[in-house]
Amino acid sequence: MAHCIVEEAEAILDREFPVLDKGFVRLVDYLGGDERVVQAARVSYGAGTKSYREDAALIDYLLRNEHTSPFEQVVLAFHIKLPIFVARQMIRHRTARLNEISGRYSVMKDDFYVPALEDVALQSSDNKQGRSEEPLAPEAAEAVRDLLSLGQKEAYDDYMRLVNQGLARELARINLPLSLYTEWYWQMDLHNLFHFLKLRLDAHAQKEIRAYAQVMLEITRKVAPRCCESFERHILGGVRFSKEELAELKRRLERGGGGASAAADEAASAPAGEPLTGKALERFEEKLRSGRQL
Repeated sequence: MAHCIVEEAEAILDREFPVLDKGFVRLVDYLGGDERVVQAARVSYGAGTKSYREDAALIDYLLRNEHTSPFEQVVLAFHIKLPIFVARQMIRHRTARLNEISGRYSVMKDDFYVPALEDVALQSSDNKQGRSEEPLAPEAAEAVRDLLSLGQKEAYDDYMRLVNQGLARELARINLPLSLYTEWYWQMDLHNLFHFLKLRLDAHAQKEIRAYAQVMLEITRKVAPRCCESFERHILGGVRFSKEELAELKRRLERGGGGASAAADEAASAPAGEPLTGKALERFEEKLRSGRQL
């Protein structure tokens, strides 16, 4: 299988794309691209035997029908600088191979994340793990930023005092806060990267990790644009309905158009069941709203 060179990816290698106030993502290496996915799927064919349109259709078919192994043939390696609390969320994706800077060997830099004024908000009243959509008033938000910065400065000053006294770095670091920036090399195949992006670009994900995911998607488009186009069409821009939700969709379509639409025909096999209520209805309505916004 020939080595795949992607000119758009070559053009951005080692370029830092800024994220948040002090972070970045850069592509340090990649293996394959759209062509590699096509080659893996048509393992008995050589490169150039199919047209661009046919290759795009094959990629779309593979992704739409969850034939994942050809996408695992493409690998991207990123150098990422990110706050530790974002890294804690990314590490949940255990399919990544990574190597992180070590506070046991190195003196950590005085780099801490402070949210922008518009990102400072109270706890959401209906989401236990998220913030309100309404930011604090500028004066209150600035006071929060000042308090965060003060705590970060005190923690780092204490850290450096211990380091300068000769305390072991592995002990001196233990009071540093989650807002400290860390760095790592993060390598992942395209199939698992798409799964990561699906979860971390969702509106319910924390805003800071969404910022990293968005930049990683933009970089991935340079490596495998046709794959990303299919991903955005079928996964990122799509929704999945449960059996009960499909029945609800069927009921609404039949009320609106007599059941004659293609979508109603597709939903015809769903049992009628009882109409959705409560949280189940709220989740269904949210899926419909998200679809209309795309």
